[in-house]
Amino acid sequence: MTFSEIITDWYHQNKRELPWRKTTDPYRIWLSEIMLQQTRVDQGLPYYLKFEKAYPTVFDLAHAPEEEILKLWQGLGYYSRARNLHYTAKEIAFERNGQFPSTYKELLKLKGVGDYTASAIASISFNEAAPVVDGNVYRVLARFFGVDTPINSTKGIKYFKQLAGELIDRDKPAAFNQGIMEFGSIQCRPKSPKCSECPLNSSCVALRDQLVDQLPVKIKNTRLKHRYFNYLIVQNEQETLLFQRKKKDIWQHLYEFPLIESDKILEEKDIIQHPEFRKLVGKNPFELSRYNKEAVIHKLSHQHIHTTFWTVTLEDHIKGGIPKAEVKAYPVPVLIANFVREYEF
Repeated sequence: MTFSEIITDWYHQNKRELPWRKTTDPYRIWLSEIMLQQTRVDQGLPYYLKFEKAYPTVFDLAHAPEEEILKLWQGLGYYSRARNLHYTAKEIAFERNGQFPSTYKELLKLKGVGDYTASAIASISFNEAAPVVDGNVYRVLARFFGVDTPINSTKGIKYFKQLAGELIDRDKPAAFNQGIMEFGSIQCRPKSPKCSECPLNSSCVALRDQLVDQLPVKIKNTRLKHRYFNYLIVQNEQETLLFQRKKKDIWQHLYEFPLIESDKILEEKDIIQHPEFRKLVGKNPFELSRYNKEAVIHKLSHQHIHTTFWTVTLEDHIKGGIPKAEVKAYPVPVLIANFVREYEF
C-alpha cells in the first residue's frame, strides 16, 4: 500500500466521530476549522456545538451582534478569529448570497482564512486536491521522511506544502487530509507516539534512526513580552465600571475593568498617584485594597500578562456605571471572567 492509502485506510478505521465529519457543508467545515486553529479538538468541540445551535446558517451568524458572538466565544482565546468569523459571515451572506467560494484560491481571499483553512474547506466541501498542512501534518511528514528542516522556516513551509501535495490522494482528498491530521493527533502524537502499533513504522525514518523525539524541528521564538496590568474594580453597593477595549491589541472589542498598564508591578501609593486613578475617583472619598497579593500571570503565545486587581470602593453614584448583576453578560477575556467568578459579582 502507498503512504496515502495507508493513511486513508487508518482513518476509516480509527477516526473520531465528530459533528463536522458528518457533513460537507462549507459553512460548518469553515466554522469548525476556524475554531480548531491553535485549539485542541476537545476544547473546541463544545464551542462548535454552541455556535451551530445558535447560528445554524451563515445568515444567522451574519445577523448576530458582535458582542453576542464574542460572549459565546469567551474562553476559546485568539479573539481575532471570532471577529474575522463575523466579518466573513457577513461577506458570504450579504455579498455572495450565502454561497462560499468553491476553490482553494478563492477561499484564500476570505478574511481569516489562510492556507490551511482554505485547503481544508476546498478538499472536504468541494473535493479539490488541496493539501492541508497543520502541526499534525508537519509532525507526521517530518518523522516519516526524516526531515529536519525547521517547520516554521520559509524553506520548511514551502517544502512540506509541496511534499503534502505530492502525497495527497487526488481521488479522495477529503479522506486523506482529514486522515493525516487525525493520524498526527492520536497516533503520531507529539509525546509518547504509538510507534509500536503504527502502520507506517516499517518505513519511518525517525523510528529507524531514533529521531522520533527530535522531529519535527521548530525555530524557537525567544521574544517574550511582559506586561503589567492593574485592574481597578471601581464599585459601590450596586454598580461597577466596564470599558470596551478599542485599540488593535489583545482582546480587541472585549470588555474589562478600568486599566492602568505599567512597566512594573505597582504598589498602593503608585495607584493612588496615577492620573488615571485620580480621573476615575476625582475628589470622592474611596477605599482602595489590593485583591490578590501575588500577581496573576496570564500566559499568551508571545506575552505574559502580570495582573493585579484593586478594589476601589466609593459611596457615590458611579458615572457610566453598570449594575453589578449585569457584569457576567458582557464578553470579557478569560482573565477577567475568572476574577468575576471568584469575586462573585
